[in-house]
Amino acid sequence: MNKTELIEAMAKKANLSKADSKKALEAYLNVTTDALKKGDRIALIGFGTFSVQKRAARKGHNPQTGQSIKIAAKKVVKFKAGATLAKKVK
Repeated sequence: MNKTELIEAMAKKANLSKADSKKALEAYLNVTTDALKKGDRIALIGFGTFSVQKRAARKGHNPQTGQSIKIAAKKVVKFKAGATLAKKVK
């Protein structure tokens, strides 16, 4: 499902216009992005939790040449599905 399809599905499910659904989705994405940038955790009970974790620098290798390379430290977004979501998807 892409963004357009998600907006259409949200509009239909919530009985909203596509424009209102698009605004709601954009607002959710902006709020979520801003919170994660600050290092906050977002917990949606039953759905899941978004968080930011630091990934340490490490050594890797280039599979084509076999040379060792340095992989820089970085922050990554993690998602852990909630129990309710996990049961419904199973």
